[in-house]
Amino acid sequence: MPAADSDSRTLVLGIDRSGRVVQCGGNAPAVLGHRPEELLGRLTGSLVADDARRDLEGLLEAVAAGQERTAVLPVRRADETRTDAVVTAQPLVAAEAGPAPTALLHIRVALPAGERFQDPARMRRALLDDPLTRFGASLDLDQTAKGLVDVIVPHFCTTATVLVLESLVAADEVHAESGDAVLRRLAVTSDDGNAMWPATFPQGEVLVYPAGTPYRECLDTGRPVHLPQVDAELAAEIARVWRRPPVAELLSGTSMVLLPLITRGTLLGLLVCTRVPGYRRFDRYDVEIGMEFAARAAIVIDNARLFSRERATALTLQRSLLPNRLSAPSSVEVRHRYLPGSKLVEVGGDWYESIALPGARVALIVGDVAGHGVRAAVTMGRLRTALHTLANLEFAPADALHVLHELMIELGEQEPHFATCVYAVYDAGTGTLEIASAGHLPPLLVRPDGTNEYLEVPPAPPLGVSGGAITSRVFDVEDGSVFVIYTDGLVENRGRDIDDGLERLREVFGPDSADRPMEDLAKATLGGVYADHHRDDIAVLIARLRRLPADRRVSWTLPADPAAVKRARGLVRTQLNRWDLDELSYTTELLASELITNALRYAPGPIQLRMLLERTLVLEVLDRSAALPRLRHAHDDDENGRGLLVVSQLAHRWGSRRTAAGKVVWCEQTVPGVDPDAYEPAQAWPGENHHRES
Repeated sequence: MPAADSDSRTLVLGIDRSGRVVQCGGNAPAVLGHRPEELLGRLTGSLVADDARRDLEGLLEAVAAGQERTAVLPVRRADETRTDAVVTAQPLVAAEAGPAPTALLHIRVALPAGERFQDPARMRRALLDDPLTRFGASLDLDQTAKGLVDVIVPHFCTTATVLVLESLVAADEVHAESGDAVLRRLAVTSDDGNAMWPATFPQGEVLVYPAGTPYRECLDTGRPVHLPQVDAELAAEIARVWRRPPVAELLSGTSMVLLPLITRGTLLGLLVCTRVPGYRRFDRYDVEIGMEFAARAAIVIDNARLFSRERATALTLQRSLLPNRLSAPSSVEVRHRYLPGSKLVEVGGDWYESIALPGARVALIVGDVAGHGVRAAVTMGRLRTALHTLANLEFAPADALHVLHELMIELGEQEPHFATCVYAVYDAGTGTLEIASAGHLPPLLVRPDGTNEYLEVPPAPPLGVSGGAITSRVFDVEDGSVFVIYTDGLVENRGRDIDDGLERLREVFGPDSADRPMEDLAKATLGGVYADHHRDDIAVLIARLRRLPADRRVSWTLPADPAAVKRARGLVRTQLNRWDLDELSYTTELLASELITNALRYAPGPIQLRMLLERTLVLEVLDRSAALPRLRHAHDDDENGRGLLVVSQLAHRWGSRRTAAGKVVWCEQTVPGVDPDAYEPAQAWPGENHHRES
C-alpha cells in the first residue's frame, strides 16, 4: 500500500462486463462489513447509495471504453450506514469473456477515528519515505511548508502548523531571539472539519508567543514538548496568556506535540501537531517518530529559506543596478525588455539606458558584461553608473566609451573582465544620430517606409580589450524611424547561428513596423525565446525617433558684433510671444544676453542662437571655441566674470558641451504648468514577468 494511503483502507473487487462482483479482496469486512462470499455475484450498484448509482454507471461505462475513472461516492455498509469512499474503476486490458473479471473496482474508505494513528510502522513509512522527497523538491519556502503539513495531516495528526522565526524569514542573517519570540505561521491545515482552526490560527500571521506557553517552552529549550492531554484549565491559561479566547475551546481535550525544527545547530521554528478528542493520544514513540520527521523537515525548510534569501538578494541587486525609469524627449518613444538567462539566477551583465539630455537629445545605450551571475551584475553596475555620469557630463559617445574602456582595464587588474557596449545620442532638434560601438552587434534602423538595415558603425574591440580606437559615426535619421539596440542573447544561442538570428530580427521589424504600437514591437522582439532554456541574458532597447515639431524649434545665426546682443533679445522676445510665453520673456532675454556676451568675448566667428520648446524652454548658444566656460565668483573690483553666475541663478539648469566645430552653452527654464522631469515608466521589466510572455 503506498504511503499516501496509510490512513485509509482499500477493498479491491473484480467485476465482469455486467457489473457483477466475481472476485473479492479480503478487506471486505473492514471496508463494507460484509464477508467476501456475501459480495460474490452481487451487482456493484447495490454497494453504493441509491443517489450514487448513476455516477457508478458512468464509471463502468468509461471502463467499457477502456478508460480509468475515479469518483467520490457514498457506499452502503452491511449495517445500512453510509460512508464516503474514493472509488476507482480500472479496466483489465487482457480481460477475457466469461466469468473472469474485466475490470477492477478499488473502494477506499478512511479509517475510523479509533483506528487512526494505531500502527507506528505505517506512520513512519508515511512520514519518512516518499513525501519528504516530494515536497523537498520545491525551493519555495511557502510551498515547502504547505507540502509539509499536507504530509503530516492525516498520517500523524489531525491539525498541524509550521511556525518559523520571523528573523529567519525577514532578515538576511540568523540571529538569536531576545525577549518575546516573534514567529510567522507559514502553513496550517486540519482534517477534522472544524473551520475554527484556520480562523483562529491564520496562515501568514506574524505573532509573539509569550512566556508561560508550551510554544515558548519548545523555543527556549529546543526540545519537544509532549502534552498527552490538554485539560480545560491548561487550555484556558494558554488562551489567557496569549489573549486569544477561542484557543481555550480548540485546545481543550486535545493531545499535542510541539516539535522543534533544528538544523546545523540553529533553531528555525517549530511544528505544532494536534490530535482532537476521539483519536489516540500521542505517546513517547509518536514523539520519537515526529522528531525524526522534524529533523528532516528542518533541513528542507532551511534549504528553501536559504534559497529564498539568496534569490531575494540577487533580485534586489539586479533591480537596484538596472534603471527603474527611462527618460527621453517628448518626441521620442522608448520601450525596453530585459530577460535573464535563468529563472533561478535572475542576475547578469546585460543593461540598458535611455537618458534625456539637454537640448532635446537622448542617450540610448545597451551593454553586455561577459559572464553571468552576481559578479557580472556588479561589474555591470559599475559600468552603468560610470556611463550615466559621463552622459550627464555630456561626453560624446566615443569619448564616453573610451573612459569606460580605461575603467575596464583598471577593473581587469583585479579580475579579468571585458564588455561590449553601443552608445547612441539622438538629437530631436536636428534629426541626427551619433553612434559609437565597442565590440557590440550592429544597431538596426527601421525607416518609415518599412525598409531596414544594420548600421555600419566603426568597429572597435570590446571594453577592456586593447587593440583599436573607439570612434563614432553620425547618421541623418528620417522622422519616425525605429532604432533597435540589443545584446547577443537575442540573436544567438547554442542551436542557432548568429546570422540566422540577425535575419530573424529584421523580419520582426518588417514593413509594418512604422505603424505598429511600440509595445507590440517590444513583445514581438522576444517572441520565441522563452522556450529556449539555454539562452543568454537579453536586453533590448527600442526607440521611435521623431524630431521636435518645426514650430517648437528655431535658430538664428548672429555676427560676431556687440549689436548681436540687442538683436538676440528682440528675436527671443518675438518667439516667446508666438509661443504664448510672454511671462518668461524678461528672464530669457537676460539669459540670452549673458550667453551671447560670453561667446563674443571668448570665441571667434559667427554665433548661432537656438531655442527649443520641449518640456522645458531651452536656450542654446553655439560658438567656434572649444574652451568650456567655468563658473567663478568675481571679486568686488572685477569688471567681468559674473555672467555665468547670473545664468546659474536664473536658469533651472545650465551646462556646456563640446561639438565638432566648437561648443554649446545652454540653459533651461521651466514652462508654467509642465513637469520638467517626465519619465517613461519601466513597466514590469525587470520584475515578475521575466519569464512570462505577455
